[in-house]
Amino acid sequence: MQENPEPALRKIIHVDMDAFYASVEQRDDPSLRGRPVAVGGSSARGVVAAASYEARKFGVRSAMPSVTAIRRCPELIFVKPRFEVYSSISRQIRAIFADYTDLIEPLSLDEAYLDVTDDRHALGSASAIAEAIRARIRAETGLTASAGVSYNKFIAKLASDQNKPDGLCVIPPAKGPAFVASLPVSRFHGVGPVTAAKMERLGILTGADLRDRPLDYLQAHFGKYASYLYGAARGEDHRPVRSNRETKSVGAERTFGQDVTERAAIFEALERVADAAWERIARHEVRGRTVTLKVRYADFRTITRARSVSGWYGDKGAFLAAGREMLEALFPLPMGIRLLGMTLSAILQDEEKETEIQPLLPLLAVRGEWPQSSSK
Repeated sequence: MQENPEPALRKIIHVDMDAFYASVEQRDDPSLRGRPVAVGGSSARGVVAAASYEARKFGVRSAMPSVTAIRRCPELIFVKPRFEVYSSISRQIRAIFADYTDLIEPLSLDEAYLDVTDDRHALGSASAIAEAIRARIRAETGLTASAGVSYNKFIAKLASDQNKPDGLCVIPPAKGPAFVASLPVSRFHGVGPVTAAKMERLGILTGADLRDRPLDYLQAHFGKYASYLYGAARGEDHRPVRSNRETKSVGAERTFGQDVTERAAIFEALERVADAAWERIARHEVRGRTVTLKVRYADFRTITRARSVSGWYGDKGAFLAAGREMLEALFPLPMGIRLLGMTLSAILQDEEKETEIQPLLPLLAVRGEWPQSSSK
């Protein structure tokens, strides 16, 4: 079977579980329901891997140091992660997806793209398929999921975040460019804190600002990533949903002008390396099972430490937490550090060239393919 047909218009669903890790903990422990919960470690070096919506109201978010989270929300309840449980539920959810399509591209334990151009159960529309999937997830797992429905992966992912939690948002082709233009560029998948800050310095704050910059301008400032940005700002994304991916690794490292010796400075440097690595990971839309820490000492001796899980490191909080724990285990250090690196590997992902999207062919509407409303 051809992995992805080439219709005039695809129908793509992005399903994203709502506060997945924290919601699982609240489901399994009724005493946590309605209370601010953080999955992660509460120690001085701990990091929040996930936060419930009750905790997010206080500004608690993933990848935040636990001490900061506690200052923002003194009533915060920390729960140790149970990745084997999350992985099991993820497989259960994946089985639901498989009843509607063979074209499933997982991004992490709690989110995936689905190509439902082939309406297997004759439900009539992609939005109806998304509703059926969300209803089954709720009935079979006791958890809620949000979904975005659109004609490409880029907009479907943006749409899934529009009506969270437990929401559905449909963006048909006629409304795609305007939808993208109205959003802050920081919402764009693959635009992490570093790139967003650079764009802000260039006066690019919204999709409309990005759309107004010519391709040669973007190439001068963003290199090969410019092609992705240029298309995304116009609501274009011709990447297919890929159910088969090659194994690769993605990461970042930083060499310091002077050896870093202070503990606080070393951990701050690690966070910056993790930010840069995760921005690339998000850009490549990958998920992986192994985190590797690379440390080069002042005498150029280099060591690596790795940590693997049975599921995936699907968010920056868990990725950074793994790096911090491995680094902590190296103290006391024999000398200063001249380089730090973090890499995600054992990955299922699209080819690395996915960030350089080919221009879209003109989109032709297909009768009956799309509902008229833009949200639901």
